[in-house]
Amino acid sequence: MKIAVDAMGGDYAPSVVVEGALLAASELGLSVILVGDKELIEKEAARHKVVEELVSYVYTTEVVAMDESPVKAIRQKKDSSLRVCFELVRKGEAAAVVSAGNSGAALAAGVFLLKRTKGVERPAIAVSMPTKKKPAVLLDVGGNVDCKPSHLCQFAIMGDVYARYALKRSNPTIGLLSNGEEEAKGNELTKESNKLLKGMPINYIGHVEGRDIFKGDVDVIVADGFVGNVVLKLSEGLVEAVTSMLKDEIMGSLSSKVGYLLAKNSFKNLKKKIDYAEYGGAPLLGINGVCIISHGRSNAKAIKNAIVRAHESIEAQVSSHLAEEINRGTVRGATAVVQKSTDLAGAD
Repeated sequence: MKIAVDAMGGDYAPSVVVEGALLAASELGLSVILVGDKELIEKEAARHKVVEELVSYVYTTEVVAMDESPVKAIRQKKDSSLRVCFELVRKGEAAAVVSAGNSGAALAAGVFLLKRTKGVERPAIAVSMPTKKKPAVLLDVGGNVDCKPSHLCQFAIMGDVYARYALKRSNPTIGLLSNGEEEAKGNELTKESNKLLKGMPINYIGHVEGRDIFKGDVDVIVADGFVGNVVLKLSEGLVEAVTSMLKDEIMGSLSSKVGYLLAKNSFKNLKKKIDYAEYGGAPLLGINGVCIISHGRSNAKAIKNAIVRAHESIEAQVSSHLAEEINRGTVRGATAVVQKSTDLAGAD
């Protein structure tokens, strides 16, 4: 199960990407294909231990920049490291893609080259959120900023499948993110989506508020990409701000420093729980293949863990299960509800 790694994607590429990929090979025995500029990759690889039988290379001449138009970049830059990664999966030469580059371009490449899973209207990016109990899945977090109720219903199906097969949750709870728990709350999108979700054969529990995400009582939280991305970025900013303020308070007095030393292990455990590097990246669900989109600021540890997530998704056969569940009887009722919503939207 070779995993194609976009060596040129991310704010600190190719150094941290190459290092993370080589760590995944040397420490975990995972097989990777480093895709990107020959000279730069070889220069970085020379600094680390390389397990020759687990590491291969595909060299390219182009890079998709973070600020480029996603669709235009994928169509025009046919020798870009990102596009070639997806080409390797399409040809069967790799089983998954990992990239910390342009997430919009990764989404475009997934749809353009691997195609959407049959029955899926919009693929979604799902991210693991730290909670007081166990990580929760939030989707979509940026793939689709303008959504219909039918899209949110399909996100719920995707989240349910991912939680069950990749995270091993036997009967995951699904919640719809809104500005209140009451059914009367929300905008037109959430109100209509809530009505449809009630009729779907999933463990839907209704509206959840933003503060509920971190309690850990809900396994999957569904939102449109605009709201989901705001929640994600707000959470990241809050973690950074609190960490910085806590550091200032600890360094402010001798008693605080002593208290920190006594509680050092607790702080260490907390940092591990909220560090995005521990989660590696977010799966792109709803395409015919596995793609893990990592944070643009990913370090080597995050890249290594993203490769682990890709490996887990391959083993769990998430893509196959999603395709099966959308088209077989267990979710046929959900598909019918989604189709009904689409038909009504068309009639309007």
